[in-house]
Amino acid sequence: MARPPRPRLGVSACLLGRKVRHDGAHRRDAFCADVLSDFVEWVPVCPEVEAGMPVPREPIRLVGESAAPRVLALRSGIDWTEALTAFAARRVAELEALDLSGWITKKDSPSCGMERVRVHGERGGAPRRDGVGSFVRVLRERLPLLPVEEEGRLRDPLLRESFVERIFAYARWKAALAEGMGRGELVEFHARHKLAVLAHAPAAYRRLGRIVGAAKGRPFAEVAAEYGALLLQALALPATRGRHLNVLQHAAGHFKRAAPEDRRELEEVIRDYGRGHVPLVVPLTLLRSLVRRHGVAWLAAQTYLDPDPKELMLRNHA
Repeated sequence: MARPPRPRLGVSACLLGRKVRHDGAHRRDAFCADVLSDFVEWVPVCPEVEAGMPVPREPIRLVGESAAPRVLALRSGIDWTEALTAFAARRVAELEALDLSGWITKKDSPSCGMERVRVHGERGGAPRRDGVGSFVRVLRERLPLLPVEEEGRLRDPLLRESFVERIFAYARWKAALAEGMGRGELVEFHARHKLAVLAHAPAAYRRLGRIVGAAKGRPFAEVAAEYGALLLQALALPATRGRHLNVLQHAAGHFKRAAPEDRRELEEVIRDYGRGHVPLVVPLTLLRSLVRRHGVAWLAAQTYLDPDPKELMLRNHA
């Protein structure tokens, strides 16, 4: 299957350096603006400005019940709830047609925050940290499979790797569906992603296998929806060094007929990774070289060993 085109990601516009914040400033994020920009197509959105708020403007905040707070201007108390809700419904409907593969939000934003946004009580007091930004709430309700992350959490290498892997996996999944996936294509897709999923969630891989095995006789649309949701959930769990080590050792087992010196080099590099002496890219690079040299077809098809170059460059945790 051909690689999908450059993934299209939504992003809080301030993270790309656009001066749309309430104080006329931006919150330019180096990872988004300087690294990921080379590999994705951005769709910048500032819900507050696009809903009609000026720049500069009064800050807004969430007030009331965490499940359905109002959005009020900090000093004047102007209620922006209806305007933001109407905008979010309209804009997300437009975004559904853009084939998005992910979204990066602004941490703590009353409109864009993904989690732990401050929600203020009607009578004051300390705010609760259990809110979701008004726009992101609608986005996640309408596009539940879409990988969403906050720019603050992406400073964690494990969370960053997991998010990047998810956006490219989601792009591959949508491309496979668009090409006309049936049961046979699902079996192939599942096989190609075995090592990738095992590095994140071995139990989920077994559940995915049961979905594939029971696909015959079920409406395929139901099967695909169930499989896609679980796949994205599995990849959202950060891969651990121990699981990567198990996957690397599993892959090494396919070289039993290779020359002894090749097997020894691979075993040594995998041990070095397990001890934290080298990053993951080192055993992956050697494995790809051995796959090409020895023609191991099953491994050659694995997305774990042959990721999109964009993913590979960002897989930089130890």
